[in-house]
Amino acid sequence: MIIEQQYWTFGEGWQIESAAKLDGKASLLLVFGAGHVLSDEARMNEVRARYPGAPIVGCSTSGEICGIRVRDDSLVVTALRFEHTELKLVQEVIGDGSDSLVAGERLAKSLPTQQLVHVLVFSDGLKVNGSELVRGLSDNLPAGVAVTGGLAGDGTAFRQTLVCAGGTPSEGVIAALGFYGEYLKVGYGSLGGWDSFGAERRITRSKGNVLYELDGGSALELYKKYLGERYTGPADALLFPLMLRTGEDDFGLVRTVLAVNEDEQSMTFAGDIPEGGYARLMKANFDRLVDGAEGAARSSYEMLGSVEPELALLVSCVGRKLVLKQRIEEEVESVRGVLGKNTVLAGFYSYGEICPHGAITQCELHNQTMTITTFSER
Repeated sequence: MIIEQQYWTFGEGWQIESAAKLDGKASLLLVFGAGHVLSDEARMNEVRARYPGAPIVGCSTSGEICGIRVRDDSLVVTALRFEHTELKLVQEVIGDGSDSLVAGERLAKSLPTQQLVHVLVFSDGLKVNGSELVRGLSDNLPAGVAVTGGLAGDGTAFRQTLVCAGGTPSEGVIAALGFYGEYLKVGYGSLGGWDSFGAERRITRSKGNVLYELDGGSALELYKKYLGERYTGPADALLFPLMLRTGEDDFGLVRTVLAVNEDEQSMTFAGDIPEGGYARLMKANFDRLVDGAEGAARSSYEMLGSVEPELALLVSCVGRKLVLKQRIEEEVESVRGVLGKNTVLAGFYSYGEICPHGAITQCELHNQTMTITTFSER
């Protein structure tokens, strides 16, 4: 695998992060950027001109990762040329979250299964029920084929997210990229680092990914109670995600808020909030967030057989970025410390992360985690 990486900012223009000798011949371009930059036709035409004919896959973000730097309002382009690996890109366009399960099923069935080793997914972050999407994918892919990726972001605005699946970045798009061949090795890991607090509460009224009541009372009012004067909308609620548990042996999933509806007194989350399950509020622990990123890196590293990967894709939650603030690059630096100085790091801050919970469980939608996918073709 040969990799070139560059980034664009308003102040610096195009800058080289990782140089190679692709001579414009790339198998794949991974592109992450702020929505207004990603939708700038001039910028995207510059990318296409540099790597003519290469498929462009990526999404809008809540922050871009390039090397150990985290930027806003930039565009990061990671160009890859595989030596022994084939790719298959498929996409679906949906109108709202109710189509998510079917969209996942269609994507999975559109990917040939022979020699399929991994699937990378980038999805609209606001129109999709991530849990349903992941379920549709996982249930229709061969055993042993994992899915990783994330939901596109829009800073803290929560207005519009974009996904690029070979063409113009657009709303409502879900891109699934299949990797094929015996030479490609893939590792992955996903960890959080949040602390739960307060009483565990029963989810007494919900529908899909919309939550109405906890313990028979308004969930939105509960959030407002804990946040007090700091509550102005969904971005503030990101600081207090929910830990979900559906059974005694459930390992628990974290869910983060995407939208609130004052008229209905409801809260929309990135994934399912199962009625009858249990939820508990969570809060940030700075050191444990950074430790979580390091743990995710270690899990992905060990899955590769503890060899230095050539590429690491980092998908971290916008909620972590809001909490860590000026310390945000510490979690990326901790990843670098595990994976080694020669690994190219690329990624983005998201509205949801997609990864199995450990090496043996089915793929899940996560929130408030650092999720890492490592690739090696050596």
